[in-house]
Amino acid sequence: MSPPESQTPREFALLVVKRLREAGYEALWAGGCVRDQLLGLQPKDYDVATSATPDQVRHVFGRRKTLAIGAAFGVITVMGPRQAGQIEVATFRQDAEYSDGRHPDSVTFSSPEEDAKRRDFTINGLFCDPLKDRVIDYVGGERDLRAGCVRAIGDPQKRFHEDKLRLLRAVRFTATFNFHLDPETFDAIQENAGRIVLVSSERIAAEMRKILQIPSRRLGCELLLKTTLLSYILPEADPTSGDRRQASTIWNRTLNILESLPQSCFSTALTVLIRELPNAQISPSDALDRIAQRWKLSNEEIRKTSWFLSHESTLRAASKVPWPQLQRVLVHPDSEQLVTLSEMIEQELTGKKKQTAYCRSKMSLPAQIFNPSPLLTGNDLIDLGIPPGKRYQTILEKVRDAQLNQEISTKGEALKLARSVWESRRDQ
Repeated sequence: MSPPESQTPREFALLVVKRLREAGYEALWAGGCVRDQLLGLQPKDYDVATSATPDQVRHVFGRRKTLAIGAAFGVITVMGPRQAGQIEVATFRQDAEYSDGRHPDSVTFSSPEEDAKRRDFTINGLFCDPLKDRVIDYVGGERDLRAGCVRAIGDPQKRFHEDKLRLLRAVRFTATFNFHLDPETFDAIQENAGRIVLVSSERIAAEMRKILQIPSRRLGCELLLKTTLLSYILPEADPTSGDRRQASTIWNRTLNILESLPQSCFSTALTVLIRELPNAQISPSDALDRIAQRWKLSNEEIRKTSWFLSHESTLRAASKVPWPQLQRVLVHPDSEQLVTLSEMIEQELTGKKKQTAYCRSKMSLPAQIFNPSPLLTGNDLIDLGIPPGKRYQTILEKVRDAQLNQEISTKGEALKLARSVWESRRDQ
């Protein structure tokens, strides 16, 4: 029987467990969904661990409803209704060596207890029997959740040698939940921090996106510095380089601004991190170029961050900026994020929000004043007999500036000004 289309992810995850149990296999919810439930959070997704092998899982749910992309590691994806999404069903396993520092060379199917012990952190090593509403804990995860502690399962050195990305994930989990790092786990991260460069840039960037977008992003960045991971993944912002006193001042200012952002997209947070650098030999734009290449950022992330870096100081001097120049920034699609970013920077630097308040007052003007429709287009210049070329942009900008400054208000006045600009340039 097919599940109803209106099924929630939780309902579908429960159905997957029931179907596996009915087929004679052990099945439990595993990992993050169990952790989040115990923290009173809504799980973003559900994972199921089972005694069924990948082939057996596919037999239970049918090949049309399953994907075997992760079958080599014992993982089968079970497809649910559109609203329910999909569930990763993994066979209880033990991992062999991790030659590439990220994935096990091979896996051996095993028991729930062995499966729990090969996971990364105790808070992620929990199982739950959803049919009996019972938590199964082989690694002390419940204890650490109550204590607010991120602790590696077993020997932290071994856990980090197996998968170097766990170095960064430890920081993310600690910051996300406002927990603290277990001292032995912290020491192991410091000792192995340099190995983070062995992880693919895409994986590092994905973790940094998550860290910089959580409300406790300040804690995340503080931990990156304390563990020395920052010097390997974001050396441009590392305050331990250059003049220590000046760098410390810049870093504290950066942390304060990061903390004050009411909500953050990746590009706004990255802008805060690199707008003021401890090494004066590196400009923010140079830093962005290096980070973009190293992390393989998307064109959109690069564009937004570059635009924020170019214009945040403009808004902090808004009342002194010619209105046409300021207006072009304020009508940009990303202007609301920029104003919010500039507010937090201005507050940190001056203790006030005077200039950004000025920007918001302008943005609240009626549309016909704030952003009136242009009086002329390129077609109008053609009708005037002006030959097409680069001069068009100059002429149209002159006309637009005059319109925004309320020096002209009609098309006739605009045409007269355009002709005057063209004739003055032709005579030069």
